Amino acid sequence: MSQYEKNNKGYGKNSNRGKSRGVTKHAIDNNRKQLYDDRYATFNTTDAEIEDNGLVVGRNAVRELLRSGRTVDKILVRRGDREGSIVVIVAEAVEMGIPVVEVDKLKLDEMSGGAVHQGVIAMAAQKEYCEVEDILKIAEERGEPPLIAIADGITDPHNLGALIRCAEGVGAHGLIIPRRRAVGLTYQVAKASAGAIEHLAIAKVSNIAATVTKLQEAGVWVYAAEAGGTPYYKTNFKGACALVFGSEGDGVSRIVKEKCDGIVSIPMYGKVNSFNVSTAAAVILAEASKQHKEV
Repeated sequence: MSQYEKNNKGYGKNSNRGKSRGVTKHAIDNNRKQLYDDRYATFNTTDAEIEDNGLVVGRNAVRELLRSGRTVDKILVRRGDREGSIVVIVAEAVEMGIPVVEVDKLKLDEMSGGAVHQGVIAMAAQKEYCEVEDILKIAEERGEPPLIAIADGITDPHNLGALIRCAEGVGAHGLIIPRRRAVGLTYQVAKASAGAIEHLAIAKVSNIAATVTKLQEAGVWVYAAEAGGTPYYKTNFKGACALVFGSEGDGVSRIVKEKCDGIVSIPMYGKVNSFNVSTAAAVILAEASKQHKEV
């Protein structure tokens, strides 16, 4: 018996609906049944599936997540919902430095797959973050000059995942991402990295521009990957260096670009004027890694 039949036993026993238009009751019931079953199948997401995607749904579940000490990338709350335990959750998240984002109910409905979200969903990180100092220490332990990738506001999980894969593949010592206005280490990012996320140190910082200054004070040269700069193959990457890759639409932010020691570019000879951020990262990081191996 289908879900529709379970919930609608005896529906329409005395109904004449549709007869005047030459449509039989049987046909109407079949159409209704199919629509109901399709919708039920779409929205009947299990708790296990939600957990696998890094989403924790519902007020009690989110509160327990916050108490567990597990890393949380951000918390989404229903716009305008500021009552009861939601207030407590938001306060705890703010105190812990976790970004809280207001979204429409429809967005929460889509993300939860029909599970009862009670106006709140938390996005748990797929990996524990490290500190910038940990990345520098990894380079020191390997006896190599630091090679670091920095993601400045990348919002597409597939691009960030591909960037992680590129960085790990060329032997970079770590990746730095911003706390806000960017995608975190979600399930989609982990999947797009093809397992590389497990082997790369990733730090999350509150301010990319301030972090650039911090790296420079530690002797790291920082370059922004943007148009109009020195061709990447003419740039000296042999010392300690970090490469900043910007968001899909806006590129490296103005303030971060101004902080950098230089700008490196990939010359373009075709009709398109730029590469996808993860493609550009693969090209430039591979050259930087090659030069590091020649030291």
